[in-house]
Amino acid sequence: MTIRPSFNELSDRDLLATVHGLAQRERHATARLIASLAELDARRLYLAEGYSSLFTYCTRALQLSEHAAYGRIEAARAARAYPVILERLEAGEITLTTVGLLSSHLTPENHRQLLDATRHKSKREVEHLVATLRPQPPVASVIRKLPDRSQARDHASAAAPPSAAPPTNLETLASPTHSRPPGCEIKPAVVKPIDAEHYKLQCTVTRETMEKLRHVQDLMRHTCPKGDLSIIFDRALTMLLEHLERTKLAQVSRAREPRRASTNSRHIPAAVRRAVWARDGGQCAFVGAQGRCTERGFLEFHHVLPFGDGGTAVVENIQLRCRAHNQYE
Repeated sequence: MTIRPSFNELSDRDLLATVHGLAQRERHATARLIASLAELDARRLYLAEGYSSLFTYCTRALQLSEHAAYGRIEAARAARAYPVILERLEAGEITLTTVGLLSSHLTPENHRQLLDATRHKSKREVEHLVATLRPQPPVASVIRKLPDRSQARDHASAAAPPSAAPPTNLETLASPTHSRPPGCEIKPAVVKPIDAEHYKLQCTVTRETMEKLRHVQDLMRHTCPKGDLSIIFDRALTMLLEHLERTKLAQVSRAREPRRASTNSRHIPAAVRRAVWARDGGQCAFVGAQGRCTERGFLEFHHVLPFGDGGTAVVENIQLRCRAHNQYE
């Protein structure tokens, strides 16, 4: 079997069609695998094969990663209760990630409504929906010093037994403390909704940043006696946003009279940048075969008619482009 086929004879259009076809077949295969795992689980066939759990069977017999096995088992058990999930997976309306986020919230009464509400939604959008279903209490502000990285590694090495075995069941895999001494791993930043209007934010900062935070808390005691981190964070973001809008988008409270665009300069006047940003809605304006680009980051101001060909910096000739599409054009 050829793992890397030759694409020399494929046109761009044929390659796009091939990729779409492969993605469709992958969705079909995934749905079939989920359905088959659900039936295998119901019959407990993994036991006769010599495996104590479906998770062990998936990781060792099927050679799936622990993450992939966990997600597929969760989807299989949800699909066994609500078979419509298989149809939605195959159609590409939902993903395995969506099923994993929804599985514990599905009931005979609400499952179709929730699956409809999450059609073609991103993970972040589904997380927000789940947070509205089961709101959580506000998270208390916590500041604690993390251990030194080298000390954490030494502690982890000393704590781990020489013949430590990998987890063999879902309960062990799901445990957040599995074979990990407290504080031995610096967690990545987390932004997670806890209800419809509030989010949990967790990140790691340096000593220098911590000193700045302490200083800000001291200076704000008259207006924020408890040093509430959420208030400080909101104030800081508001000031940063105003600064970025002023420097990058020329957003000001009182705009000057716009100057006439020069035909001898690439410079884009502030009034033009403001108008273009408002017109394009802060989003890349490139329109491809499948619709408009949705990127809102790494945006740049693009001359529709290139400057070298006589294009001037007027609103009609300037559009927003993400960096990738600006370079593409």
